Amino acid sequence: MTVGERRIDRGRLAAQVKAWGRELGFQAVGIAEARLGDAPARLAEWLARGFHGEMDYMARRAALRADPAALHPGTHRVISARMDYLPPEAAGADAVLADGAKAYVSRYALGRDYHKVLRARLARLAQRIEAAVGPFGYRVFTDSAPVMEVELAARSGIGWRGKHTLALSRDAGSFFFLGEIYTDLDLPADAPAAAHCGSCTACIDVCPTRAIVAPYVLDARRCISYLTIELAGPIPVALRPLLGNRVYGCDDCQLVCPWNKYARPSPEPDFRVRNGLDAAELADLFAWSREDFENRMAGSAIRRIGYERWLRNLAVGLGNGPASARALAALGARAEDPSPLVREHVAWALRRLSRDGNRDGAKDARHREGERPVRRRREAPRPE
Repeated sequence: MTVGERRIDRGRLAAQVKAWGRELGFQAVGIAEARLGDAPARLAEWLARGFHGEMDYMARRAALRADPAALHPGTHRVISARMDYLPPEAAGADAVLADGAKAYVSRYALGRDYHKVLRARLARLAQRIEAAVGPFGYRVFTDSAPVMEVELAARSGIGWRGKHTLALSRDAGSFFFLGEIYTDLDLPADAPAAAHCGSCTACIDVCPTRAIVAPYVLDARRCISYLTIELAGPIPVALRPLLGNRVYGCDDCQLVCPWNKYARPSPEPDFRVRNGLDAAELADLFAWSREDFENRMAGSAIRRIGYERWLRNLAVGLGNGPASARALAALGARAEDPSPLVREHVAWALRRLSRDGNRDGAKDARHREGERPVRRRREAPRPE
């Protein structure tokens, strides 16, 4: 391979890229050809079924998502990188989910915004490559552009697409972020990862809202992560009881996955728990002012949804919890909130607590609505 006027040993450079990636804090780095096979066709079918909900950007930019070279001209290879994110000191997820007075925040959002962390590390990796080979064409991505990152990760050997649609690794489970470098370097590609879900359907069975409508097919409109993060307006009334105390994202399909018994705590300081969000009380978070939210969520992925959606989600969590004097007082204090979105969800929560009367009533209501309890991980299926 020739870069500029320099002759480069392709295999040696690929090995160096992976070593440099590990030095920069990535747990795995793989290289894939800039080809996506039948993935674009599957994406088109998914979009045609309306499973993307209000995420119109996925349809608008589908052509760029389907062709790496269209997104970044000259792309021959994609360098995929994995960074684990489980904070070692976080409260146990099952315990928080079982306590209706607490707020459950998806484990990925407990620390610093991963976009900033991964993008900076990927940029440094590209700079290391440039120092070794000279100027080359590249572009860095971290969930910030139309990139089929799970497909590319699978093609680079980092992991396979699980039935919950997330990337899975045999030695790391699924609690990790992905980032990419699109490049014109003709590096040797790694072998794609083989799938190892076998006959397991734990993620499908446990989904509180039945959002995984078939293996490898997610109806985002029912997904709690979509409802609490992507959806801008009211959360559908029929789905609210199923959210439980999940106020930002949902990890149920990961918590039950047998491969996540291999997930390791992240050594990355930026992913350590901030603001006590691993086990905070719903009422405490609901009392935050807009200034509190802006200041405490600075540098957090949660800040992206804005204050109103944050209060909307917390109101639903309070409405699904015990009808304690504290919860009722917290909701009552925002009954006349300036935001129509917040007021409507507060009114719903107050009606719900008034109807159920206590935690047992709330549990019964969730059962009537069909909520599924979180189940512990099963033993890992044997690889196929």
